[in-house]
Amino acid sequence: MRPLKRLIFQLSVVAAVAAIAIVMLRSNDSRPPPRDINEIRARLTPDLQSSFADRDLRFGAPIFIRIFKEERELELWVDQGDTFVLFRTYPICTYSGTLGPKLQEGDLQSPEGFYLVPPSSMNPNSSYHLSFNLGFPNAYDRAADRTGSFLMVHGDCVSVGCYAMTDPVIEEIYVIAEAALNAGQPFFRVHAFPFRMTDQRMKLAHGHMWEDFWLNLKQGYDLFENTKRPPDVEVEDGRYVFEI
Repeated sequence: MRPLKRLIFQLSVVAAVAAIAIVMLRSNDSRPPPRDINEIRARLTPDLQSSFADRDLRFGAPIFIRIFKEERELELWVDQGDTFVLFRTYPICTYSGTLGPKLQEGDLQSPEGFYLVPPSSMNPNSSYHLSFNLGFPNAYDRAADRTGSFLMVHGDCVSVGCYAMTDPVIEEIYVIAEAALNAGQPFFRVHAFPFRMTDQRMKLAHGHMWEDFWLNLKQGYDLFENTKRPPDVEVEDGRYVFEI
């Protein structure tokens, strides 16, 4: 092949590959442009206020979140005074990894444990619509030399260590959480469990490599089940300790 023809052929191949790449990028970039949090808040707040009132709850009251991997559910609880009451249970679209804690950066594992979300961890400009950072690694994770960063609850339905809720679901969770924080709740708690930690389910976990860790998580799970108030959580000697 003559040099000129060879050059033309090479350029045509490059152009064809580039065109294919552009088409693939466009097909993969099917997400709508991000919405303004002000628009989302204005659209959702009236219906949420009505739903709260129907349950004799105050929109903006403190909240508490529980996550269950195996059941793929996120519970949102609201402070009614003496106890927290379940407002809604949302389906988790996807998470990554298996049952068990996150150990290190890049293991694509969604975390399990007890986390705090202050206002600074809320992100209305997330690449995944809306998100809040769980705060991994917490004191327990750090004591166990676990590493990782940017572990979120967010929109969309893809995960590299996060809990993905879809855009419509995260909008509702986010607006409720934001209202609680704006009304003075300094942070809200997120308790992430491998499964609903009933005695029966724990029997099935007997002998599992994470049984001891899960038994420690179950102490916090049981305290909330018995009191319907999320316990205060500290770390002592490499274990979670709890107090109501």
